[in-house]
Amino acid sequence: MTKSVTRLLAAITTLAALVIAPQQAQAECGTAGAVTATASSVETGSPFVAANAVDGNPGTRWSSAFSDPQWLQVDLGSAKTICGATLTWEAAYATAFRIQTSTDATTWTDVYATTTGTGGTQDLTLTGSGRYVRLYATARATQWGVSLWEFAVRTGTPTTTETLLSYNKPATASSFQDDGACPACTPAKALDFNPATRWATSATTGWVDPGWIAVDLGAPAQISKVVLQWDPAYAKGFRIETSPDGTNWTPIYTTTTGTGFKQTIPVTGTGRHVRVTLTARSGPYGYSLWEFQVYGTGGNPTPPPPQAPDPGNPLRLVWSDEFNTPAGTKPDPAKWRPEVGTGQNAELQYYTNNNNAFTDGAGNMVLEARREVTPGSACPVDPVSGSGTCQYTSARIITEGRASWTYGRIEANIKVSGTKGLWPAFWMLGNDIFKGTPWPGSGEIDIMEHLGREPNTAYQTIHGPAYFGGGGIGAPRDIGQDYANAFHLFRVDWNSKGITFSIDGVTVLSIDKATVEATRGPWVFDKPFFTLLNNAVGGDWPGPPDATTVFPQRMLVDYVRVYQ
Repeated sequence: MTKSVTRLLAAITTLAALVIAPQQAQAECGTAGAVTATASSVETGSPFVAANAVDGNPGTRWSSAFSDPQWLQVDLGSAKTICGATLTWEAAYATAFRIQTSTDATTWTDVYATTTGTGGTQDLTLTGSGRYVRLYATARATQWGVSLWEFAVRTGTPTTTETLLSYNKPATASSFQDDGACPACTPAKALDFNPATRWATSATTGWVDPGWIAVDLGAPAQISKVVLQWDPAYAKGFRIETSPDGTNWTPIYTTTTGTGFKQTIPVTGTGRHVRVTLTARSGPYGYSLWEFQVYGTGGNPTPPPPQAPDPGNPLRLVWSDEFNTPAGTKPDPAKWRPEVGTGQNAELQYYTNNNNAFTDGAGNMVLEARREVTPGSACPVDPVSGSGTCQYTSARIITEGRASWTYGRIEANIKVSGTKGLWPAFWMLGNDIFKGTPWPGSGEIDIMEHLGREPNTAYQTIHGPAYFGGGGIGAPRDIGQDYANAFHLFRVDWNSKGITFSIDGVTVLSIDKATVEATRGPWVFDKPFFTLLNNAVGGDWPGPPDATTVFPQRMLVDYVRVYQ
């Protein structure tokens, strides 16, 4: 195929930018203004109606009937971002209550909960949204009802910026696991801001209740939020506690209905130490957390590694290989290196040192899979087994050590190989796979996988610590004809919110980071990744070649481009 600079410039000119939702301007966190209120009850024979708690008059109040539970509900008039609330209690206060938000006054979401309410004036920082905000009181401090002089809801952007206080701070735990299933899964692993590492309780001492993990923030702090990213071994029952000295603990959150996955828990408390006390396991195993993050103000925080910026708008070309070199040219060593060896996944080929990778003189890189006439002639003898009997050879080239990227648009125009037993791929791996983070914790982004036995279908998938192999998150696209008949554009658009896959401009799958964290497990795609191209033979997924397989098979790569 003939290509030109004009064609490349046209592609850049017509490039559509990644869709990143603009941030809407919001007022700083402040009083919600005029609202209406309703309540579960009013003290019998009293004038202490619900409206008194939202009238801005500190001399009027709402008071409930003398029973539990009771609630006071505020209608903001429209959906708003909730950033805080101030409760000014009369002497009849609640020791246990929740603040909840709702879009319809029917389905409620907790944004704050306590079982140790103190009465007086409680100024709460909240994170939530909705038209309705409700105080739901479940335990009274007196024999009377619950009574509020004022229930002032604040909306808009919080004026106080939360800071991650727990990153790489000293951590202790009831025990930790250190065996083949979870080597060196120390409490520090839950505080390293690395979603691919985790803490787990010890298996050798027995998976029992209770357990705990605690962090020393280095100085007193005001705690506003705790984030727990659970491994499948999660706690159904747990408490979040604070302490000034690591000895005397005060609960600031309690639950018996923990959900696992990612839980973001708004809390209000003070202390130098924060502990999660685990009281009820969800299954037969112990407890395990990928992340234990504490947010607030104060402490002695260590800034975590900065997150890479999202791609700009419009995107610009930052790296490419057009393969416009004379026929027989090996891959550019400044951009690619060969990965030599047998590969993974029970593949049958031997990847050579660029013997099977070369340009065709028509603007394409060729990755050629061959059946060797004399098995063993093209691969070295293994020094241990003495064997050198590889039957197939092929090519795998990678940008690791040459180039890697965090976020952007990564695409390649490819004509795949075909027939049964072939497995061409264009994909990405986290750089840290060569720095001590084993797969799947390193993360994998499969921009294209094609199986020769399914000629009309290509697959696009991600793999992470809790979703990998057959459990990866992905989707196929069937185009009704063999992908090997023509070139096709395989693309990923990737930013801090998620990843969108497409083939020939048609969206195949959009994966939302927050949804994955809330339903599948930790997200490991906010770091540098490098690209790989390979043309595998056999393997667990495609199966081996058979009598219908045609060799040699060429995977042709027209170009690879990266935009940011």
